[in-house]
Amino acid sequence: MEKVLVNFLFLLIVNSSFSYKPVVLIHGIMTGSGSMEMISHRIQEKHPGTIVYNVNRFEGWSSLETMWHQVLEIGLDIANISAKHPEGINLIGYSQGGLIARGIVQTFSNVSIDTFISLSSPQAGQYGAGFLHLVFPGLVKDTVYELFYSRVGQHTSVGNYWNDPYHQTLYEMYSVYLPYINNHIKSAKTDDFKNNMLRLKRLVLIGGPDDNVITPWQSSQFGYYNGSEAVVEMRAQDIYTEDRIGLQALDKANRLHLITVPGVNHFSWHMNVTIVDDCLLPYLD
Repeated sequence: MEKVLVNFLFLLIVNSSFSYKPVVLIHGIMTGSGSMEMISHRIQEKHPGTIVYNVNRFEGWSSLETMWHQVLEIGLDIANISAKHPEGINLIGYSQGGLIARGIVQTFSNVSIDTFISLSSPQAGQYGAGFLHLVFPGLVKDTVYELFYSRVGQHTSVGNYWNDPYHQTLYEMYSVYLPYINNHIKSAKTDDFKNNMLRLKRLVLIGGPDDNVITPWQSSQFGYYNGSEAVVEMRAQDIYTEDRIGLQALDKANRLHLITVPGVNHFSWHMNVTIVDDCLLPYLD
């Protein structure tokens, strides 16, 4: 009887040591939790026993509500999830959801996130007609700053991260979200925004040249346009060279992973089993 008990305890310890951390999924703009079901099912199929939380807030048109509102509301939900799992959780955000997820990582000190995976998200901002016309088909890329860089325009999520390289003064003056979480503009939360990023075990940035929506596609890896609309890669950007939010420190510690996959359209990242198997699952432990 004693031997059976010892064997049982040994198996219990072994199994617990190989258990996977819970995963939280955040969907993209103008969609909902249903769009993330394939990822959820694949994670549970390949990593049996994984608990997956698929966020169903701010679906459809409500995804256009301000970024800070979404960060704070979804962040409270994730804080409650984290409290149930003190061993840590993993977070995956797709498209706009990845930028909301980063806001949560940087804002909530009481959330224990091990790995954050940003799946084709405009982390350095957006300046492209393809993305714009998904939601505002009548607007023009070159002049939409007149709307977005106003108090009215900042009441939309897209306006909060529209980063026009030709109108940076207005961007800094009006944008209430992206320049702050990027520590481009200093605030009372500047230190927290960086320190909370540095708590991550891994930061995984996924994107590719055939995305055709995130513009430039390098924004998914913190690259962006300069004032001449030439792309400057992440490691040559001020956010990295000045280590404003901890990207350089994470990189030097081998905790920053850039994954570039050609041939994937923006609307396929979260529907592609190969992307889940090759780019997500290896970082979910």
